[in-house]
Amino acid sequence: MKSNENHYVQLTASMLRTGVLGYGGGPSVIPLIRHDAVTRYNWLNDDEFGETLAIANALPGPIATKMAAYLGYKLKGVRGAIVSVLAHILPSCIAMIALLSAVNYLSGSKVVAGMIAGVSPVIAVLLGLMAYEFAQKTYKGLGIWLGLGLFLLALLLLEVLHVHPAIVIVLFLGYGTLHFSIIAKLNSKRNSKGGTP
Repeated sequence: MKSNENHYVQLTASMLRTGVLGYGGGPSVIPLIRHDAVTRYNWLNDDEFGETLAIANALPGPIATKMAAYLGYKLKGVRGAIVSVLAHILPSCIAMIALLSAVNYLSGSKVVAGMIAGVSPVIAVLLGLMAYEFAQKTYKGLGIWLGLGLFLLALLLLEVLHVHPAIVIVLFLGYGTLHFSIIAKLNSKRNSKGGTP
């Protein structure tokens, strides 16, 4: 019973924290969610988090709320998902309601513009670190040349040919499924050959 309550307390504390500190939108929140889910509470390991993030990126809607919903569902089912999402969006909702009357003033404020300019490099570093970790996983899973080739292909599709990101994600998910299913079959064949006398 205590562990059940602890999970709710941990979920609520974590999602409130990411909701308050996640200044700048979804991508800036992901490293904070990762720290809580992987390092602080050990809800997921690095590989599970990477896979969950990849799937969440492929689905429509804000990524941070999808990650919050998944973590809540994994720990406590539907009720956990509801608690997790509500705790994550609550700080933003309160802040929006509280600051709504001052929107006109804040939009032209030099102080707010300075705050945004000051936070931007931090977000860039956090995203860079996350990209580096994904590159390491790609290197382990696909090797340097195939990983680099797929990176260049994604760059070509997105930036040169202007293919919609959702289409590119679906294509790469399909390729990943095919690639690793073929590898799994080859490994099982090798194991079965090695196991026969």
